Amino acid sequence: MRSAALSATAVALAAALSLAGCGSDDERDAGTGSPAAGDGGFPRTVEHAMGSTEIPERPERVVVLDTGELDSVLSLGVTPVGAVTTAVSDGFLSYLADDAADVEVVGTISEPDLEAIAAVEPDLILSSKTRHEDLYEQLAQIAPTVFADQVGVVWKDNLRLDAEALGLEDEAEELIEAYEADAAALGQEIGDPAATTVSTMRFVEGGIRVYTAASFIGTVMADIGLDHLQLPTADDLPTFAELSAEELTRADADVILYSSYGPADDSGEAAVVAGPLWPLLTGVQQGRAHAVEDDVFYTGIGLRAATLQLDALRELLAG
Repeated sequence: MRSAALSATAVALAAALSLAGCGSDDERDAGTGSPAAGDGGFPRTVEHAMGSTEIPERPERVVVLDTGELDSVLSLGVTPVGAVTTAVSDGFLSYLADDAADVEVVGTISEPDLEAIAAVEPDLILSSKTRHEDLYEQLAQIAPTVFADQVGVVWKDNLRLDAEALGLEDEAEELIEAYEADAAALGQEIGDPAATTVSTMRFVEGGIRVYTAASFIGTVMADIGLDHLQLPTADDLPTFAELSAEELTRADADVILYSSYGPADDSGEAAVVAGPLWPLLTGVQQGRAHAVEDDVFYTGIGLRAATLQLDALRELLAG
């Protein structure tokens, strides 16, 4: 998906993985790929959305309960012992599947399996207040638990929080800086990104979600400098505007990036794309309506997903 040159983010990711991988076999847990306990900086107390948590030793057996946390720990070179899946898949997100091949499934995002979590004997659990506030006390009885406040638009802060719990703060900052430099470079390659309006559209259970600046993909659009289409949203749900198929033309833009949560026939995508309003969209007429991978652009959250979005957009918009 890229030119032969490595992106700054890819170079930084390789460096972070190398740093996280330093040490002899005796200093590491072969089952997790995580640094050994007893490294500098532990014990430590981490302040988070649910209060403060003491982490006595560098974690070696991490459980993650959302896609963003799975992306974060893998980006930092840590393979968790347990993770949840989404409601529409029995496996992990496609772009993380290879690195998570040996990770134990411990339920879904909406229904984590507490018994399965306890069975893998974690020494750290990562999730968010948005997802699992009602389970925090039970999770904290299993292992030290650190919760971000929100998900999506705050993904960089969540990566920093996860890194703090893991003792990998420097690696996280290096990765974020490299990603932001790569996004800015892509904006320069596009030429005048602010002159291109982009609509980020997702078909979900018959409805159309048009994502805003207050979403994960919105941060990527902003980092590149693109003009991201903004539609009015409900006060309690600023991440996206919900449209019916009949309102499709409200989502018109120079470029359309669309996907489905689940099969296109079930999500409503197939019917809309074959319908009478789709050809009226500017992006469709200009050949700039692009089906993108849902796992990367909408379901996934985190550094790896953001980096893969840059890769895809470099081909679509600057190629």
